[in-house]
Amino acid sequence: MGGSTLARTPHFALHQTGLGHARPAAGAASLADASVPLLFPVPAVWMGAQVPKRWARRAVTRNTIKRQIYSVCNDFESRLDCAAHVVRLRSVFDRARFVSATSDQLKRAVRDELLQLFERATRQAGSQDDRGTVS
Repeated sequence: MGGSTLARTPHFALHQTGLGHARPAAGAASLADASVPLLFPVPAVWMGAQVPKRWARRAVTRNTIKRQIYSVCNDFESRLDCAAHVVRLRSVFDRARFVSATSDQLKRAVRDELLQLFERATRQAGSQDDRGTVS
């Protein structure tokens, strides 16, 4: 989570770090060593999901949320920078509203919020690209 936060929604945050060429933080001496392998050797969109037990107690719920994260990421992959990204669940979905561990209602709510998250992130990245161009 040492990188920048691209976007947030009530339940999720999207973080980005490096351009796919970050070196592992094994100590100052090894960072200067050229023999240390690159953490992400191929420039590409790398995606991870962090869904802690603290916010989603049941494994089936955590897996459902992760599946939705990876599915939405596939839809937005072409619009994301070549970098390492992590979607982090940052608060609990109300158990009174979503009684079932996994349901169509929960999947829809998660997917809708993830779509908002990625729209904000790609809109923000697009506006930064526009500021850098001279017309």
